Amino acid sequence: MKQKTHSGAKKRMKLLPSGKVKKKSVGMRHLNSHMSSKTKRQLGKGSYVDDANMYQTSRTLVF
Repeated sequence: MKQKTHSGAKKRMKLLPSGKVKKKSVGMRHLNSHMSSKTKRQLGKGSYVDDANMYQTSRTLVF
């Protein structure tokens, strides 16, 4: 039986041609009024999955 990609992971992460996985930072959905503008600006940027978590990510994205 073929292994399927986790549907939640494919909505949140993207595999780049370099082999890295790009993701959006968490914590920007609600309860942002107490945050500084600097914090919100930095959370709005994307980031990459760390090497320590690539094994778990590769299992959900099936690549």
